[in-house]
Amino acid sequence: MAMIDSKAAVPEPIAPGARRRVRDDVHQHEPFEPIAIIRIAVAALGAAAVWFRVYEPVAQVSVIGLLALAFSVWPVLREALANLLARRMTMELSMLIAIVAAAAIAEIFTALVVTLFVLVAEELEHLTIARGRRAIGDLVAFIPREARIRRGDDTVMVPVDTVALGDIVLVNPGEKIPVDGDVVAGHSSVDQSRITGESMPVDKTEGGAVYAGSINHMGALEIRVERVGRDTSYGQIIEAVEAAEHSRAPVQKLADRLAGYLVYVAAICAALTWLITRDMRDTISVIIVAGACGIAAGTPIAILGGIGRAARLGAIIKGGIHLETLGRVDTIVLDKTGTLTLGQPGVEQILPAPGVDPLELLRLTAAAEMRSEHPLARAVVEKARAQGLAVPEPSSAEFKVARGITAVVEGRTVLVGNRALLEEAGVAVPPRDHPVIGSDIVVATDGRFIGEIIVADALRPEAAAAMAALAAIGVRTLLFSGDSSVVAKSVAREIGIAEAVGDMLPQDKLVRVRALVKEGRVVGMVGDGVNDAPALTAASLGIAMGAGTDIAKDSADIILIGNDLLKLVDTLQIARRTRSVIWQNFAGTLIVDAIGIGLAATGFLSPVIAAFIHVGSELVFLGNSARMLPRGAEDEPAPLAVPPAMPLVAPATVENA
Repeated sequence: MAMIDSKAAVPEPIAPGARRRVRDDVHQHEPFEPIAIIRIAVAALGAAAVWFRVYEPVAQVSVIGLLALAFSVWPVLREALANLLARRMTMELSMLIAIVAAAAIAEIFTALVVTLFVLVAEELEHLTIARGRRAIGDLVAFIPREARIRRGDDTVMVPVDTVALGDIVLVNPGEKIPVDGDVVAGHSSVDQSRITGESMPVDKTEGGAVYAGSINHMGALEIRVERVGRDTSYGQIIEAVEAAEHSRAPVQKLADRLAGYLVYVAAICAALTWLITRDMRDTISVIIVAGACGIAAGTPIAILGGIGRAARLGAIIKGGIHLETLGRVDTIVLDKTGTLTLGQPGVEQILPAPGVDPLELLRLTAAAEMRSEHPLARAVVEKARAQGLAVPEPSSAEFKVARGITAVVEGRTVLVGNRALLEEAGVAVPPRDHPVIGSDIVVATDGRFIGEIIVADALRPEAAAAMAALAAIGVRTLLFSGDSSVVAKSVAREIGIAEAVGDMLPQDKLVRVRALVKEGRVVGMVGDGVNDAPALTAASLGIAMGAGTDIAKDSADIILIGNDLLKLVDTLQIARRTRSVIWQNFAGTLIVDAIGIGLAATGFLSPVIAAFIHVGSELVFLGNSARMLPRGAEDEPAPLAVPPAMPLVAPATVENA
């Protein structure tokens, strides 16, 4: 029955101070403190003494009962007075009025039983809340406090918060990995289920990325540090769960308002009962039976549990408001590259113009794209190097958003990009005589078209299963892509997306997403690149892939660390379940209060039975919310079986046009 403190707080980095703060916070709210047990025992013994009329110097006045009441009611009195001074009408204040009124008409037994039920409910509520807070403490405690780093030829143990970027951390078999980084030596199998939600250990060799909070199974690893503390993926999970505890989602504000309204309704109904019946017992029963603590305390517990469960799947939800929005999402918009695909494109075809050497076409294209970080550009450069070509550095390069690159290579002006780039430069591009499945890179030198290179990416192996799962739960899916309409629609058909739009610039995606929101759709935008950031921000909910750019992740409300689209489906189901639990509590509270007040006002409920109904219903609703709190791995959704990665086109070929 205690109200949860929901004042905003800024999460702290993972450091000894943060560990101590979380541990102290959990202990501060630890249920069943000795004084609380003593008060409960005194209230129970006092009620028994009154029932058996132990030491009643004056008829109907139990001295033991009065002393027990004075001692045990103190926590309720203290909280009620604090709320009264703050001009807040709360359930504690209404219960105190009922207890005092019962004592005033010599119903000491009733007053003690009501007090006993209130104290027991308080402690059970604290137990539920502490369980959620303990989950945060467990998250923080899982990160090692020390790391073994290389110092020259020696290794030393140092506090994790003193580890610097670029340090080499050594992790032996069976140890937890303390940082995010890349493996520079060694081979092992790593359990990263706490971060990515993957159920099976993942093999790690040189160049492989590892996450803080993972467990190294088989072999020793040397890891170059990329991120430490709160910047690690695990640190972001902890930060999200801590923020969820202190943030207030709109549904939680609604729960608090509803709880306040129910207290006023109970007070008005009690006053009417007294005016009509002049029966103080019935009036007291009306006050006692009305309860709203199940929704006031149960709502944040459900939200905390939902975010905690999502975190176990490898989804960082940046606050309760985003979990609530995700539970209402009815439309998912997806980008293609890096979202539906693995983000590891490769050159599939080299199609030179007549009289152009295909290797020369590849060499010039790679030179122009040497300075680009775009995945397609990197694929071309890697292909050229794999062919043993000497790729020169461009003397200059100008990047044009959603068009391509204009570079100067060996004194020649080289245009590399899409057809719009060449057409704007006045270069004639011959029409295709066949559709291309993949990304088409067209190339011109000194104003003359010299050929095109087809780059394709493999679809994520779980993409089709994820789209089918979204369709099964009634979510509309759309593909917005900067690739050609032919490519976009082909991908959509292959994995089961209902609608696809290609040839989209970043501003086109932004306009279309805004239009969907304006239609009344609750839109989740899933992307991973810089060009997705505006649409991620404009959507009802932005969802970024964990391997995406920092801009995309900063713009997003949810981050999928493991880049697994099935985890998106699981997270959506968790959000819907959380929302369902909260609304079940709302409906149940209103029904129980309406029936209870009606029965109490007409004399069918004694104060003791009213107290039993009040506490019993509250515990039912708290228990309903507590179902969302993470338990063991067996609670998480079973992963769906998926096929291996699906290539978009046939293996790479070199053809002469």
